This record gives sequence, C-alpha cells and structure tokens, in this order.
Amino acid sequence: MLARLDALESKMRKDSHNSSRPPSSDGLTKKTNSLRESSGKPPGGQAGHKGTTLKREQPTQTIDHPLPGQCDRCHGALPLAEARVAECRQVLDVPAAAFDVIEHRTLALVCRCGQSHVSAFPAGVTEMVQYGPNVKALGAHLTQGQMLPYARAAELIQDVYGLCISPGTLVSWVGEASVALQGTADRIAEYLRNAPLLHADESGLRVASKLHWLHIAASGTLTWYGVHAKRGLEAMHAHGILPRRIGILVHDCWAPYWRLDGSIHALCNAHLLRELVYVKEITGQEWPQSMTDFLLNANKLCEAARQKQRKFSTREIAAFRTIYDAIVAEGEQLNPEANQSVNKRGRAKQSIAFNLLRRLRQHADAVLLFISNLAVPFTNNVGERAVRMPKVKQKISGCFRTVVGAENFCVIRSCLDTLRKQGHRMLDVLQRAFHGNPIQVFA
Repeated sequence: MLARLDALESKMRKDSHNSSRPPSSDGLTKKTNSLRESSGKPPGGQAGHKGTTLKREQPTQTIDHPLPGQCDRCHGALPLAEARVAECRQVLDVPAAAFDVIEHRTLALVCRCGQSHVSAFPAGVTEMVQYGPNVKALGAHLTQGQMLPYARAAELIQDVYGLCISPGTLVSWVGEASVALQGTADRIAEYLRNAPLLHADESGLRVASKLHWLHIAASGTLTWYGVHAKRGLEAMHAHGILPRRIGILVHDCWAPYWRLDGSIHALCNAHLLRELVYVKEITGQEWPQSMTDFLLNANKLCEAARQKQRKFSTREIAAFRTIYDAIVAEGEQLNPEANQSVNKRGRAKQSIAFNLLRRLRQHADAVLLFISNLAVPFTNNVGERAVRMPKVKQKISGCFRTVVGAENFCVIRSCLDTLRKQGHRMLDVLQRAFHGNPIQVFA
C-alpha cells in the first residue's frame, strides 16, 4: 500500500514543468513554473526598437472626393479645374471573390476531301464539368495546412467563393495531393537519411479508433512524417530513415534509439532539465539545481562561442566534463543503489533520482555533445516543434478515420513543412503540385 501511495503521489506531482507531459494535461487549476528565466525587460516593444506600420502600395483604384461648388465664406463659385491633391490615404482590402468558369471547346471541320478533323481537349480536362487545380490546392491547404475539419473547410470555400463543395470531394483532393507530392516526400526522406545531423521524435496518434504512432525525422531545412502501428524499431526499419544512418541523432533518450547502428547520439537537455526539477522537488537535494545551472551556463557559453565562430579547446572541454562528473558523483553519494531483499527475485527497484543519475553517468558523452561539437543543438526542439501541428490536427478532428487518411496527411505535411522552411508558401506548393509541376526541395 505504501508503494502504491508513493506511485500515486509521484504521478500527481508531475506536470509540464518537471516531466515530458504536455501543458494541456496540467488542467485549469495548476500553475506551472517555466524553466525560462526572466530577462527583466518590460513587456512590449523595447527602447530603441524600430517600429513598423502599414506601407503604401500601388493603388488599383483611385477615388477623388470633390470640393463643394461654392466658397463657404463669400459664396462665390470655386475654380474646380485648378484643384490639386491635398492628401492621400489608402485602404487595403480584399475584393469580393467569385469563381471563374473556363469553358473549353473543341472545333470540328470537314476537309474538302471528306476527311473529318476534331481538335483535342487539354490532358487535364476530362469531364463535362470539373474543378480546377487552384481550388483543389485551396481545399488541401485548408485541411492539411491550416488543419480545418473537412466540413468547415467546405463551408469556408462556399462562403468566400460561392462554390458548394462536399467534404467527400475534399477528401478525394487530399488523396490527389498525396499522389502528386509522393516523389517530393521520398526525396525528403533520402536527404534526411544522409543528413549529418538529424532530430527524431515520436508521438501517439489515433487512427481508425486505434493507437498508432507518428514518427518524425527533421533537420533545420527538412521535415518528414510517417505513421505506423508500432512505436519502436519495427517502425524505424519500416520507414528506413534512421537505421544504418551515419551521423548525429538528437533524441530524448528513448531506449530503441540506442539500438540504432552507426549513429552518434545527442540527448535533448530540455528533457533532462525538467527531470532535474522533479528530482529536486521530491528529494530536496542540491545537486539537481547544480546540474541545471551547469547545463544552462554551458549552453550560454556555447551560444557565445558560435557567435564568435570559435570552438572550445580540448582542455576547456575536459574542464566542462570534470564539473559534470563532480555533480553526478555528489548525487550518487546521496542516492546509492538499492539492494534487492533476500526473499525477492529480479532487480531491485531504484529511486527516480538514482535512475536519472545512472542515465547521466552512462550517457555523459551524449549529454555534453553540444559542448564538444557546436553544430549540435542544446535541445531536440526541431523535432518536437514538428510534432505540434499534427497534434493540433488530432485535437481538432479527434483522430484520423482511416490509415490511408493518416498516410496522406504525413506525405502532404512533410512537403508543406519542408518547403515552408525553404522559403515557399504552402498554398504555392499545393498549386504547383496540382498543376503537375511540384517545387523541388534541396538537402
């Protein structure tokens, strides 16, 4: 009963500031403490900040507001022909939208010799009445880019353009977009497979009323999504990006990542900072705060070194490691390994503090890789940011009703997020795809 009570109390103490739980699980009554330190600056624009305002544009329409016909003072007629422009003000607005109807007509002609000739329709014009690539791109953008549910996206298109489109039609357009962008998604996966530094993460996803897993591989310029029924190595091998990869892999210390051959591992220190906060809260010991201060100060020094385009010397790196090992040793003295009782089999259950210290000791090189290699980031933020939009999609829609729908989302979202990183607008990406000329990605 005491063990169960400890487990329940430990679960109740955890929230987003001391564990990997999302802020949405904190509830309305909890107030968490952010790991970010206050800058001491007041909110809003700072002194010396150059403000911006709306810029004048080339007018598409000009309206002159006429003067009265006579003077207010002497009541004489005004020479209106001599009036000059006193001041200009602009109103930026969007026009009332309407859809275009483009009618394609073929021509028929009979030659003098009796041969009949009929012209041909363009390759994409196959039906008596059909939708064009631009409205298809808009529908895919609303549902896959802006995360609107299909019914609301159809309602928005009808409100703005007057086109009555069913949610089922939008689903078919998403399938077309996935087919058009599949080659681009495959190139993204190939580039990430050969990338020198890669961020990886995974998150639960409801698909067809069952738990599936969304797998993410990302870099500063590339993002790839994949969905699989499994979370571990089976899914990683099925997707084919992480296995047999030679390079740096940034992750959150989940066990299957360590079983990947050839990767140089770097750990997300944001996860470690939250765990250190929790250990400090439950033990009251000082070493977690010492480790937190050490990691944060080391990150500041790394940022300063990057700005100066310099690297730490071997002696400086060894000094960082000495401080790190001393803090871990201090924690190990206060949290020794528990021994299994004589009457019980198996390994003894260890404390949360001991388990964290063991990870800090075993994976010290991965924890401190951001110091010895300044190209390695302090956190796995690139990978975790990629998770957010799919989670928004799931929060809005509840789940993906079919596996095909989830796979289509992964293909489209991989291309949208990647090309957005590379300076393209998402609607342009989809329009080019539906026109049969998708935008090319670079590594």
